Amino acid sequence: MGTTGSGAGGLADDRPLLGRTSTAERVADILRGRIAEGYFPPGERLAEDAIGKALGVSRNTLREAFRLLTHERLLVHELNRGVFVRILAVEDVEDIYRTRRLVECAVVRGLGAPPYALGPLDAAVAAGERAARRHDWRGVSTANIHFHRELVALAGSARTDELMRGVLAELRLAFHVVDDPKLLHQPYLIRNREILEALRAGERTGAVRLLADYLDDSREQLVEAYAGLVADDA
Repeated sequence: MGTTGSGAGGLADDRPLLGRTSTAERVADILRGRIAEGYFPPGERLAEDAIGKALGVSRNTLREAFRLLTHERLLVHELNRGVFVRILAVEDVEDIYRTRRLVECAVVRGLGAPPYALGPLDAAVAAGERAARRHDWRGVSTANIHFHRELVALAGSARTDELMRGVLAELRLAFHVVDDPKLLHQPYLIRNREILEALRAGERTGAVRLLADYLDDSREQLVEAYAGLVADDA
């Protein structure tokens, strides 16, 4: 985790994603993904010159992208110091889970009659299980985020997808601070599969119950671990 020596987190590899119509929104998409993946960890200062050069974008475009991500609570601007990846407070983590519970459970509850399009959800579960066999706990974390994004995508709502993309990216800021990712993510591999199998069987009510319990347990575990880390850094 962290950046490369250039201070740009290998962003030159992402330059082709900008295409011919480089925009602040596309730059923000790239940076959001890199933040979520841990290339820019919480508390890291974003090097404006290095990032702008790596992506081949103007300073104005980059600053607009920073502004968008600040609005999403992924970045903070500190006067005369620059732009930094945000460090969440414990209250932020609790609020993220409240939002997740409201949105994710509502999506599953409102799915309608089965069968459901579970291919992407199945792929996310399988990816997490493969990563666990390799003891790649960062990969398990990424697969888990994909599982919840695909779960929300079952609603077929671009607005809900956009909301959860930001919420889950913000959640990753807390994940990156926790010292033991195995302890944080391993217990939920089997629970992801249980939710998937409930949906495959058309048991929507059972899936909602499993999901609600999952999110409550995950919130309690993460808040406890994160609160201890915040107290240690105080």
